[in-house]
Amino acid sequence: MIDESGKDQVLSALSQALDGADNEAAIANVRARFLGSDGSITQMGKVDFKSMSRDERRTFGRTFNLLKKEAERRVSQAREDLSARQAAARFRFDPTLPAPRKMGAVHPIFSTQMEVEDIFRSMGFQVFAGDHAVPEFDNFDALNIPGDHPARDMQDTFWLDNGMVLRTHTSSMQNRAMRELGVPLRAIFPGICFRNEATDLTHENTFYQLEGLMVDKHVTVAHLIGAMQNLLSRVFRRDIEVRLRPGFFPFVEPGFELDFKTVLDGKERWVELMPCGMVHPAVLRNAGVDPDDYSGFAFGLGLTRLAMLKHGIPDVRLFNSGDLHFHRQFTPTL
Repeated sequence: MIDESGKDQVLSALSQALDGADNEAAIANVRARFLGSDGSITQMGKVDFKSMSRDERRTFGRTFNLLKKEAERRVSQAREDLSARQAAARFRFDPTLPAPRKMGAVHPIFSTQMEVEDIFRSMGFQVFAGDHAVPEFDNFDALNIPGDHPARDMQDTFWLDNGMVLRTHTSSMQNRAMRELGVPLRAIFPGICFRNEATDLTHENTFYQLEGLMVDKHVTVAHLIGAMQNLLSRVFRRDIEVRLRPGFFPFVEPGFELDFKTVLDGKERWVELMPCGMVHPAVLRNAGVDPDDYSGFAFGLGLTRLAMLKHGIPDVRLFNSGDLHFHRQFTPTL
């Protein structure tokens, strides 16, 4: 049975744990300890109602629901406080520095990245950026792309003398994140990628991606669609309609191409945006996760492409051109 005294003790223990949680992963771990499927609060709700009187059941239900609701509120407040502290640290101002003659501005790709990061943080995801040079296993084999797989032919890569490779996609962080952070997991991996590309209006050899990964029990395609609709609606500040088309990618099964509906050149049309799908069981096993217990979705959002769509930029090569005529559109004081 839970009484007021017991409820207060649990909430006090939760608050103490949250006070010591100084990052997204720590807060997520605290929430799992108390509110996860095996959490202490969840376990308190597993009682034998048949042995209780009607009044006892009513009292228990009311007290338990209040406890769970207050616990969720405190976890949410801890996340909001953490975001506020991170934002304050990001934009520290030193009044002793001399004023610059001309103010700079955030690059349009990076401003898009920061916006997307904030949206995913509000959905409980943590940011895990990773390294530019990664082991071959993380970039290929862990993602169900062995050495003889034809998918490697599509990603001519830059290899280093020590056997490392400049990552061709931020999907290379999936295995490391699951092993280091454990599951359940909600994480995004933003950053720069490198490929031996023939450059044109839509292709560059250096570009930015944001990989997303959610692994938990009973994750379905519906969770993927909901997360993508929420993201795009907030980025473009209007309700966005999305659709999934079948697509093959070695690290997801089933795999999809995600399109969203927008207006281009005065006409409403579907625009291809990102590959996505349910995490392949082999990828989960490579990270030490049992696919019989866990499922998940993953997606690879092109931040460079999203910035082009958001700002109406016709040529991807303009981002890295250093052309002041281009950059003054985003930084008038240059």
